[in-house]
Amino acid sequence: MKKLLGIIFLMLFLVSATQLTSPEKQEPKTLEGTWELVSFNNYDGNEVVQTLPATDGYRQIKMYYDGKVMWTRYVPTDSVEWFGYGSYIATDSTLTEKLEYMSASMRKIANENMEWHMELQLEGDKYSQIFVDEEGNRINSENYKRLN
Repeated sequence: MKKLLGIIFLMLFLVSATQLTSPEKQEPKTLEGTWELVSFNNYDGNEVVQTLPATDGYRQIKMYYDGKVMWTRYVPTDSVEWFGYGSYIATDSTLTEKLEYMSASMRKIANENMEWHMELQLEGDKYSQIFVDEEGNRINSENYKRLN
């Protein structure tokens, strides 16, 4: 009986020690959450040729929850309002946003159906939404970091 208790104790110890010494960090593979834009990429073909950080004071925040997206942009040198609200669908490699409500400035540049199809690269606490042309070539991207 002592031997059995000793083996059980040893097994419990080994299991708990393994969990303490080799934690597996599970990075979230979801767009759900709040994100802040940190930079932009410009492409030539499918290669990044330029990365531009967000300028001082510029803030663009996006929130994705339960199939809904909301975003706002603040540019200290611009009095024009930029915001939008709508729905989104994300797969492992694509992001589609369809806005239902937006600022007047956004409505002026929005496409007819107010829908944007982008390539999605999501890695833990960062993601890029990449805009592509009709032939599938990358044009530019917005790069975000997770805030929560």
